[in-house]
Amino acid sequence: MGRVTARRPVLRITADRVSRRPDTLAVEEPLEIRLGGDALTITMRTPGHDVDLVHGFLLSEGMIGGREDVAAVRYCNGVDETGANTYNVLDVALAPGVTIGEGVGRRSFTTTSACGVCGKESLDQVRTRTRFPLTDADSPMVAAGTLTTMPDALRRKQQVFASTGGLHAAALFTPDGELLAVREDVGRHNAVDKVLGWALTGDRVPLSDSVLMVSGRASFELVQKAVMAGVPMLAAVSAPSSLAVDLAAESGLTLVGFLRGETMNLYTAPERIKVG
Repeated sequence: MGRVTARRPVLRITADRVSRRPDTLAVEEPLEIRLGGDALTITMRTPGHDVDLVHGFLLSEGMIGGREDVAAVRYCNGVDETGANTYNVLDVALAPGVTIGEGVGRRSFTTTSACGVCGKESLDQVRTRTRFPLTDADSPMVAAGTLTTMPDALRRKQQVFASTGGLHAAALFTPDGELLAVREDVGRHNAVDKVLGWALTGDRVPLSDSVLMVSGRASFELVQKAVMAGVPMLAAVSAPSSLAVDLAAESGLTLVGFLRGETMNLYTAPERIKVG
């Protein structure tokens, strides 16, 4: 497995001195995802929890709905200049009888660690493709006070971020604030895929009784992934985008932004938040 961190020399300048020292950085490497031996996509990610990432990616693209849809996931041969396996190619074999609709999930481009594709066409596709549409029954009440504890709980588990300052994180919580899982990655969408993949391989999808918490902003793609996994509530420490709010509103997802200290903004479906 590839390293999560790497050391590089840095020139450190302060008010009274200049020094050279090693710095710890988050690793970013390409992961090629293949489906039945055919290239599907390449994403720039931090190595680790790659199998979770692949399951979460396929779920959020509407290609699978449960772990039973995947027969096997294996690393393919791929070597560096020293002949060592890079563990940067994963091939997925779908279970017998599982088919992919024409054009579903097939992206003929490299996905960066910053974001994916979004737009009106994607918004329409998410609304019509999710296998786990949110309904009034998917309405776990979450106390506002419980929500305010989640950012600190997430931060305490960001072990690689503590040493590098360069990773995003995503976590799943129960409505009463129990932390279920945390994943880190140089790409915010990969961190979400990893934690959703963890849930899928543990037969927890749809995640109708959970809160998805992210360490940065709430982009369209993160709302998309939450909706595709049946998550009724997404909370972020930073701002959402306009399209993220539009998709959350159309999908019935509760979207919380600027969750910091004792304050937060509720953008959509506030009825799931218990205040006072």
